[in-house]
Amino acid sequence: MVWSRKRGRRTVGLVASAALALTACGQGGSGAEKPEGREAKYKRVIADPHPRPADVIEMAGAPLGVSRADDGSLLLMYEAGNVEDDEGPAATAWRIVGPDGRTVAEHAEHGDAEAVPPAFKGTHAGFVRVPQPDGADAAEGAWTLDVRGKRHKAVVSGTPLRARPGDVLLAEPERMLIYRPATRTVAPPAGVPDGAVRLAVDERGTVWSLVQPLTDAPNRVVWQRDGRTVGSTAVPEPYLGGALAARGGIAALSLIQGEGVRGLLLTTDTGRHWRKILAGGIAWRDLRRGPDALVLELLADGRLLVGEEGGRYWLAADRTNSAFRELRTPANFTSLTVDGSTLYGIADATTSTYDLVKGEGLWISRDSGREWRRYGQRGQQR
Repeated sequence: MVWSRKRGRRTVGLVASAALALTACGQGGSGAEKPEGREAKYKRVIADPHPRPADVIEMAGAPLGVSRADDGSLLLMYEAGNVEDDEGPAATAWRIVGPDGRTVAEHAEHGDAEAVPPAFKGTHAGFVRVPQPDGADAAEGAWTLDVRGKRHKAVVSGTPLRARPGDVLLAEPERMLIYRPATRTVAPPAGVPDGAVRLAVDERGTVWSLVQPLTDAPNRVVWQRDGRTVGSTAVPEPYLGGALAARGGIAALSLIQGEGVRGLLLTTDTGRHWRKILAGGIAWRDLRRGPDALVLELLADGRLLVGEEGGRYWLAADRTNSAFRELRTPANFTSLTVDGSTLYGIADATTSTYDLVKGEGLWISRDSGREWRRYGQRGQQR
């Protein structure tokens, strides 16, 4: 799964060419109308009650997020919000691109700038919509898109599910939900301890929880299989726990001290042994935007990606995750995510603006960040 939390807005103003202006003057003002500027088009598109997907995508510039299905299909999510105000019209669109790079399906909707745009996560057969944190879409119910863009209803159950291989963590921390692709069922995970504030579910069906007791006792990491607790470890003092990532027997928890992330707590043997990573080549003091901006993800081979949205990123040399190297990125990424062994970076504006940022768009790397190509360039479609 891959998804970005950024909310940048974009589009750049263009002017009519001098040649067209001279032609219009030569015809005494009776020539072709002046081409529509990008800012004018942007405003027209978000006010349109039935916007065209291509128009929304053009106005949005960079995608809001990207999800990948197991067959290599991508779902790109776009949003064009109201640049002038936090209120007013907006437009969203999604586009599914097949493994061959061709557009399979797309859809756009008129909306409100105050609304939370839809988000999706990839599964083996397509994409599942992530429920909104406040539960505003509960009446509509959960739904999925297959890789052809066909919509399917999902079953929303209040009965907790015991996580098993193939289940996808759909939402946390506000609402802890998992999704079972085989039955298209959305439900809370079974057996989550009281006080759990963060969650990770690995491909083996192991559920990892960060538990913050109401007492002065230290935070704990608890891991479970089939709804039953099989182990736990205390978060070392003086740290609090933060983000969780888990895959293939490896689990990592960010360690927070004061207002910043200062290291990791890591196991590479499914919880039998844990160690702290307080150096390893990562400049922890340069992570200045706070724990909520942390990027912590695991590649398919067990290497950790650590960094900060809009800042610096480091990738482990191997699955021991003892030494890290800094990634060189072609643009300032507002988000960087992982699916399998592929890195997806998004360069976007961080505040509402009609302008494009340098290198705006989706960038993809399949060689651990040594080479990047902007999505849409020849030879870089998946």
